[in-house]
Amino acid sequence: MIKPSAVKEIERIPNKKDRQRIVSRIAKLADNPRPSRCEKLTGEEKYRVRQGWYRIVYLIDDKDLVVYVFKVGHRKDIYR
Repeated sequence: MIKPSAVKEIERIPNKKDRQRIVSRIAKLADNPRPSRCEKLTGEEKYRVRQGWYRIVYLIDDKDLVVYVFKVGHRKDIYR
């Protein structure tokens, strides 16, 4: 499940190839929500995964088997 604000952030990414890679990475999270090289954010129950210069921040609900995508953005802006 992707928050509407995250959808807008994806749409604002200027490079079409980067957008496609991010959407593909999000789709893969449905099969494996904790891929190798994902990191749990300090002090939060959220995770982040890298896709090139961009980061995808998400929450895993193991009880309902749902991945909630909260933020997508460039690495220099994502944690602000």
